Amino acid sequence: MTSSEDTPIRKGTEIMLTLERAKELNDAVVTEEHLRIHALNVMAAMGAMAEHFGEDKEHWMAVGYLHDYDYEQYPEEHLLHTEQPLLDAGVDPEDVRAILAHGYGLINDVEPLTNMEKSLYTVDELTGIIQAYAILRGEGIIGMQPKGFMKRFKDKRFAAKCDRELIKDGCARLGMELRDVAEICIRGMEEHAEELGLLGKEAEQ
Repeated sequence: MTSSEDTPIRKGTEIMLTLERAKELNDAVVTEEHLRIHALNVMAAMGAMAEHFGEDKEHWMAVGYLHDYDYEQYPEEHLLHTEQPLLDAGVDPEDVRAILAHGYGLINDVEPLTNMEKSLYTVDELTGIIQAYAILRGEGIIGMQPKGFMKRFKDKRFAAKCDRELIKDGCARLGMELRDVAEICIRGMEEHAEELGLLGKEAEQ
């Protein structure tokens, strides 16, 4: 007998993506640990953004976890091998569009329009800076404050590969201050600190 927790949630005529299904799909094609951790970082941040907007937390987490579905297999053609496979797997077209939209301006012209799309577009890069800062801290992400993050954000040499202009554009699209988005994401990632490996050096002793 299937429990209610395992029953897919229907959204209109489509089946809403669950976190369990997102992990099943993503983990079938992603084997590199750093990509798995990135998926978890974005998952955690998206859950926190969903709470901020009063949306379905697990649904947003699922989209976040699945966002780099084709990256390991096609790093030079990222998102060009995402749409049809996910649609064929039964993922809602709206969720697929949200995933595609995080490549706006870099890979495609799918502009992020909904709060979920704008959030994913923003936190994809933002979580990279948060993670890098957490790794430096003795406490990991535990107790991290926006003030410390902002200092690292302003230092363009720190986590230099993270696109700060894209992050600022994403925050503007959300109509939110960078500091506020960062705090939401930090708290969301803090909830999953152990899973993300961000408990810090002190916890390892």
